[in-house]
Amino acid sequence: MNNTSPTNIFFHRGTYILTFITLFALTGVRSIFAQSPGNVLEKDSTVRGDTSKLLDLIDIGKNLFHIKPRKPESTDGKVIYFSVLPFSTQVPGGGTAIVTSTTAGVYLGDRKDTYMSRITFTPYWNFKQRFGLPIRSYIWLKQNKWVISGDTRFMVYPQYTWGLGRQYKEEDKLLINYSYIRLYQQVLKRISRGFFAGLGYHIDYRIHVNTDPDDPPLATYTGYAYGTSPALNSFSSGLSLNVLFDTRNNSLNSWDGYYTSIQYRVNPVFLGNDDTWKSIYIDFRKYIRFNHSQEKQNMLAVWTYLWKVFDKEVPYLDLPSIGWEDYNSSGRGFDQNRYRGRNLFYLEAEYRRDITNNGFLGFVVFANANTVSGPKSTFLLNWNRGAGAGLRIKMNKRSGTNIALNYGFSKDYSGIKLTLGEVF
Repeated sequence: MNNTSPTNIFFHRGTYILTFITLFALTGVRSIFAQSPGNVLEKDSTVRGDTSKLLDLIDIGKNLFHIKPRKPESTDGKVIYFSVLPFSTQVPGGGTAIVTSTTAGVYLGDRKDTYMSRITFTPYWNFKQRFGLPIRSYIWLKQNKWVISGDTRFMVYPQYTWGLGRQYKEEDKLLINYSYIRLYQQVLKRISRGFFAGLGYHIDYRIHVNTDPDDPPLATYTGYAYGTSPALNSFSSGLSLNVLFDTRNNSLNSWDGYYTSIQYRVNPVFLGNDDTWKSIYIDFRKYIRFNHSQEKQNMLAVWTYLWKVFDKEVPYLDLPSIGWEDYNSSGRGFDQNRYRGRNLFYLEAEYRRDITNNGFLGFVVFANANTVSGPKSTFLLNWNRGAGAGLRIKMNKRSGTNIALNYGFSKDYSGIKLTLGEVF
């Protein structure tokens, strides 16, 4: 029977629309690469320079408590902008947790020649035996000579899995219990304006990976032999070669510019791995402004990535999975881990627009699609589609930090997620 419901028609066409938008965005890379190094910094992302006409929650708080505004800031020296948001939300694996999201936008040099760095700390706790302490950073040193990114986490992190590809239906999910330690650190040096290259070190350590007594073992459920043994400690340690092209002035809320990152990771036996395995991750983003005024946002953001592993003996939980790239941002409208395979390709487009002229309220509309390799799923032929919309409230106009409330849906799932900062 041919299913031609309006929802399926929308998702089917949406995949091709997303693909077209991505290809259109990719064509712009040639024009950027062709520029002389001196022009890139001048043409790249423009943060709202004069924020006096804009409104954020900090302004509202000052008015309520009659706090006098401080003097206009100088563009010289180090400046830090903090944003804090406590909230309760559902977390992967089921249940609700209390989250306190703290974001810091930091200038470590003159903002005329140094991009804004960001540091995020998002601890959560469900008042039982589940918690997480993630700290992520993306640091630009003075005059953008070096960029340093880090991701450190300690989590007691049960979560659901659905095997490989489309192996299982939504209701046939399996809960996996484990503790997780992640340590990623990458240091890149500027080669020319916008271009960086460097090395990284990565540790993924999952402790006592197991399923509940009444559930099947992970190896039986998945039919996958690596990293699925009962009561296993899954350890991966690797070195990476990284190439970066980044012209976003502000990664917290990019208004225009490009971001391209290529990471080739090798996990050799001499670093503690059971088997040698390799992976590649290619990430591309483009931000297209329709209105060049600094007072009102009207733009399209496009994001695509390819994540692939090359060897057979890759631990199951290290395989490419939706929602497990850096910052765990992909897959709005899907459960985290809903699709996993040896190859993963992802597309997303988001339209962003301010509602109010002072930038306090805004909205987004987004659509995404992913394809993975695995049982009942042919890479690049079988697509999983999601869509949704969201509300934006300006938390800090100087760093561009928004409170982001997103509603996403796909064929078998829908949910609301609250975050501090844009998804990408």
